Amino acid sequence: MLHGLMMNQPLLISGILRFAERAHPTREVVSRRAEDGALHRYTYRDLAARARKVAKALIALGIKPGDRVATIAWNGYRHLELYYAVSGIGAVLHTINPRLHPTQIAWIMNHAQDTALFVDTTFAKLLAGVAPHVASLKHGVVLCGRAHMPAETPDALSYEELVDAQEDDAFEWPEFDENIASCLCYTSGTTGNPRGVLYSHRSTVLHAYAALMPDVMGLRAVDSVLPVVPMFHVNAWGVPYSALIAGAKLVFPGPALDGKSVFELMQSEGVTFSAGVPTVWLGLLQHVEQNNLRFSTLKRCVIGGSAAPVALQQRFEREFGVEILHAWGMTEMSPLGTLNQPIAAQASESEDEKYQRKAKQGRGVFGVHMRIVDEAGKELPWDGQAFGALQVRGPWIASGYFRSESGAFTADGWFDTGDVATIDANGFMKITDRNKDVIKSGGEWIGSIDLEDAIMKHPAVAMAAAIAIAHEKWGERPLLVLVKKPGQELSRDEALAFYEGKVAKWWIPSDVVFVDALPLGATGKVLKTELRAKFAGHRWPEGV
Repeated sequence: MLHGLMMNQPLLISGILRFAERAHPTREVVSRRAEDGALHRYTYRDLAARARKVAKALIALGIKPGDRVATIAWNGYRHLELYYAVSGIGAVLHTINPRLHPTQIAWIMNHAQDTALFVDTTFAKLLAGVAPHVASLKHGVVLCGRAHMPAETPDALSYEELVDAQEDDAFEWPEFDENIASCLCYTSGTTGNPRGVLYSHRSTVLHAYAALMPDVMGLRAVDSVLPVVPMFHVNAWGVPYSALIAGAKLVFPGPALDGKSVFELMQSEGVTFSAGVPTVWLGLLQHVEQNNLRFSTLKRCVIGGSAAPVALQQRFEREFGVEILHAWGMTEMSPLGTLNQPIAAQASESEDEKYQRKAKQGRGVFGVHMRIVDEAGKELPWDGQAFGALQVRGPWIASGYFRSESGAFTADGWFDTGDVATIDANGFMKITDRNKDVIKSGGEWIGSIDLEDAIMKHPAVAMAAAIAIAHEKWGERPLLVLVKKPGQELSRDEALAFYEGKVAKWWIPSDVVFVDALPLGATGKVLKTELRAKFAGHRWPEGV
């Protein structure tokens, strides 16, 4: 074969920052700070200069290429600086979900062998509680200046002092193989321990390119982008990279994610594009409707993490003129897999047909190959009728898990998503079920096995099953189905109170039902499909 005569330049995350500094030096980054709630603003030029100083500070702390550097932080400019500085020196950025239980966070950090942990002031107690249990941890850093250093972390370093200690002299980002690891994200551990997904510079840059395509997120230099999706959720769906390539203004909400705060920030900063899970948009919608408000600049929202209810899409589009883009992906996919944008053949679709289509997860992004297979592994047709196990592969899809022999990968190189889906003749995919008995609440996974294991420690419980039941606000919430031991008494409130301190608060089931027996299969496993069917119409208590 004849090779092309093209330069072989590595695709590196630092290259995105270089480009943004030169091509869009005055574009703004606006952030609501965690320590005082004040709005901070600076430019891409300032971001690049500070990221270089952060890189020098990391090197001064002894951080080496390949070292894992953890963050527990909100969406903000300091977190963005770490996105570029950590990966830029060849180290690995490990973003951690603060909503996990502290014991899970400690397990994840030990598995990742994190050498440093950077936290917002909000999570100072978490740093103090977790740090003694992580053997590899050498440095704890709070993302603030000396004046705001929390009393709970007297031995921690001040981020601003680390940055200020660095000279403004030239710093050149190193060049290395584009396949070097850049970022590490863990799944939520819904079936056993969490699993690490290790992204490369190449996969991250290609994913950022793909997100910018017109029929995906389609970001432009004239956009003002507010990623409500957390930067600890699969790198905020790649927005912190795509926005810099596009030259879009970035607006970070920090910890203020209530409807009122998000709306006011959108209005004051002229936000045109946003992205997040359905629960965020339900809260935002409730605020604007209750207060008779209108969006003056917002044009498009990407909703992912869990299915976007059609009613929610209709209210945003019909009442407020805001286009809703339904997306799907996974941690293992960086995460973008599909996005629901119409094709030319659907230009004349009726209103009903439009929302039937928009209920689907959408078409595969270029670079993501999809197939559905039956139980024998035979590929099924794209006819909108056949449904099977959804499998994917592509240049930003994981080929294995970090320091794990766990499965989910087929012998012929595909990732098995664990979802059951149909794909129609136009390539629109719709998830119809899940292979795993996990619960997805507000875009977050909850492990049913963990909930069952915890409640089984109660002396009055004989058997337990946690199942996903539809919820208007959260998409799904866990319903706990219990069998009591003979002669034992246990109330709903007592059962729920038993979870305190054992799992994250938002994991605690929203209701409990008591039954005489659980349905069992031939191998003794609880038939959760029967339970879900039986309790599908369960009415949640008032206020839940």
